[in-house]
Amino acid sequence: MAQLRLALNQIDSTVGDLTANAESVVRWTRHSADAGAHLAVFPEMVLTGYPVEDLALRRSFVEASRAALRALAERLQREGLGELPVLVGYLDRSEAAEPRLGRPAGAPLNAAAVLHRGRPVLTFAKHHLPNYGVFDEFRYFVPGDTLPVIRLHGVDVALAICEDLWQEGGRVPAARAAGAGLLVSVNASPYEREKDDTRLELVRKRAQEAGCTTAYLATTGGQDDLVFDGDSIVVDRDGRVIARAPQFEECCVVLDLDLPAAPAEAPSGTVDDGLRVEHVTLSAEPVPPYEPAFPGTVAEYLDDDAEVYQALVTGLRAYVAKNGFRSVLIGLSGGIDSSLVAAIACDAVGAENVYGVAMPSRYSSEHSVGDAEELARRTGLDFRVQPIAPMFDAYMGALGLTGLAEENLQSRLRGTMLMAISNQEGHIVLAPGNKSELACGYSTLYGDSVGAYGPIKDVYKTGVFRLAKWRNRVAAERGGTPPIPENSITKPPSAELRPGQVDTDSLPDYDVLDRILELYVDADRGRAEIVAEGFDPELVARVLRLVDTAEYKRRQYPPGTKISPKGFGKDRRLPITNRWRERS
Repeated sequence: MAQLRLALNQIDSTVGDLTANAESVVRWTRHSADAGAHLAVFPEMVLTGYPVEDLALRRSFVEASRAALRALAERLQREGLGELPVLVGYLDRSEAAEPRLGRPAGAPLNAAAVLHRGRPVLTFAKHHLPNYGVFDEFRYFVPGDTLPVIRLHGVDVALAICEDLWQEGGRVPAARAAGAGLLVSVNASPYEREKDDTRLELVRKRAQEAGCTTAYLATTGGQDDLVFDGDSIVVDRDGRVIARAPQFEECCVVLDLDLPAAPAEAPSGTVDDGLRVEHVTLSAEPVPPYEPAFPGTVAEYLDDDAEVYQALVTGLRAYVAKNGFRSVLIGLSGGIDSSLVAAIACDAVGAENVYGVAMPSRYSSEHSVGDAEELARRTGLDFRVQPIAPMFDAYMGALGLTGLAEENLQSRLRGTMLMAISNQEGHIVLAPGNKSELACGYSTLYGDSVGAYGPIKDVYKTGVFRLAKWRNRVAAERGGTPPIPENSITKPPSAELRPGQVDTDSLPDYDVLDRILELYVDADRGRAEIVAEGFDPELVARVLRLVDTAEYKRRQYPPGTKISPKGFGKDRRLPITNRWRERS
């Protein structure tokens, strides 16, 4: 057996900020070196950020990434870190691929490189390209066709990128065929609710298939509507967990491993899936035996509600910071949605950077402003009251609106006010809509849908209530003040569009509605299949009609943190002009 000290750097990066991303790699490499690591590993496309989307098709960006990689290798050498091999993800291009119809322009590669002694000594590209959910990698990249292996201190280490583990075949069985003692996979796999269990079982299975210890390093942080939870995992060849990183935290997992010594003859030739072995020897001799100092730790894991809530906090924090904002603005109605958004915002950017505005109209109840004031008192956010009645009366006097047009006018006046304050004071506006409302079109364009980000866009209404109760309970358990007023949780949900109006005037009970929506939106079930689950046929037809006719509204809603397998956006792409309707 041979010994190897591995440093898995679970860090965040920002798309397009190559300078800051490289700086982060240098800083964490130094941390890895100080810990005595023999190999420092960084996530998929950490140098460019992930996902880069159509930036991959821009030659100037690809060349900037390639130049940044070379500069990073040289800098590591200058700063005395060149002897530590560093595995880093970046954007490259194929030198061999000829331009042709159906191939991404410039033949970009989702690549990684091993940097050593001032230069890239091995580069390779992702073999399996995902093309489902939020992924469009067939649009952006061409696949790699090698099995990269480095011999490090007498151990053969096979390398892979994200989907190479998620798909059957390819580099996992190839690693076994090549006799690798360690398989390292770098990843930028987005968070989804309950995905941590799936991920663990996947890594266990792949380790057994590869026949060697397997390290799965993932990124953390947020990028637009995606959030990354980290959850890096190392398992032995039998699938036993050796180490596991905390979720939603930047960290360096340092781990001492006992691994099979490499065979005398280096692997070569072609292995599974037609992959050509590319083997580079960095150091053939094992390190002198040493007493392990890093046996590996397994982080305590979040329960389901804590995990979702932390994902929402992480996603909002990343969006605000990475887009150059410091403060957020929320229209506070005293209702459950805006109250939960406010609590998330306070946890994400600090209550001192959260600004709330109550905008009562003639139809607003007394508890509307009162509950908003109580929320502000509990959380410490900045609060003001700005009635819309004078503006409403002016519009009504000029236009004489009635019915739905009158109801929507209130929301649009509030939206105009929020955007005006945003422009004047520099806050980013948060839209408070939830997934149930977005699904059914229960929102007003240019009204409650205004904003730059929707933190609970992918949370059904029943989930909003559950998270609000969870956040209050956790605060109480920790000796703090529950942020959300109890009345905001217990009172019937209402947009207060007219006297006595409640959501159930327009929508089914949320418990029933959300179960139908989960089947139709998340599971792609048809009407007959949903009815077969025991739901009233007329109710199902009504809900599906609401969903189908609201696509144009969803297209105009701001981005928001994705927590489900199918959020509104890249996950679910349906035509706006569409006459197909589900029938029994």
